[in-house]
Amino acid sequence: MLKLDPIAAYDYIAPQFARLSAFRRAYLDQVEQQIIAAFPNNARALLDVGAGDGSRSQRIAQACGISRLVLVEPSAAMRGPSIPGVETWSMRAEDLGEIDSQFDAITCLWNVLGHIDPAAARAGVLRQFARLLSREGLVFIDVNHRYNAAEYGVVPTVLRALRDRIRPDERNGDVEAVWDQCVTKGHVFTDREFRAFAQDAGLEVRKRIVIHYRTGQLQRRSYCGNLLYVLGTSARQTSRISSS
Repeated sequence: MLKLDPIAAYDYIAPQFARLSAFRRAYLDQVEQQIIAAFPNNARALLDVGAGDGSRSQRIAQACGISRLVLVEPSAAMRGPSIPGVETWSMRAEDLGEIDSQFDAITCLWNVLGHIDPAAARAGVLRQFARLLSREGLVFIDVNHRYNAAEYGVVPTVLRALRDRIRPDERNGDVEAVWDQCVTKGHVFTDREFRAFAQDAGLEVRKRIVIHYRTGQLQRRSYCGNLLYVLGTSARQTSRISSS
């Protein structure tokens, strides 16, 4: 089985991505529905980081009346053909510091954040999201939940929780993601870990939504699904922007 860097892995699975997405269609559709329902009023500019071919963010943009859509996708095979009226940036999320723009909404979906390595790079990307976000804007991020017992099983989840308690280490969430016939680096998050990342970046969690990874059904308990976060700029970040 091939072991690849995440960008090379996305290049490798691009021909099979539609099939892989269909397997998780119920989950992906629910994420989209929740984003559209929570989308900021009067939003005009949307940045999608790890956008793939852009079809997903195009649906969200159309439903929410977005006039400017920017796709960030470093994988040439995933990008596909250019889309009229849509900006495509062939850059890594880690390079967003080069951009000077403002967006009313930012999406980073299907655990794209978990394929940014190491942890310092993930933290840096979240800081860039806070910098690029307009005052009333929102960030939407869904991540694979480390304690998703419905997906990983009760015993493995309990063992993960015990390990985190006995030997806490951010790297406890590092995993190998198996996609078709290739393996790449990944990271699965706890709620506490993600909230700490967000707070340090100048973002605050406005809402957390738990979604079952197979059925797409909304869940009340966090151990029953993956986690979709709706974030806005924190008071600390807003004060910094106002004074700059």
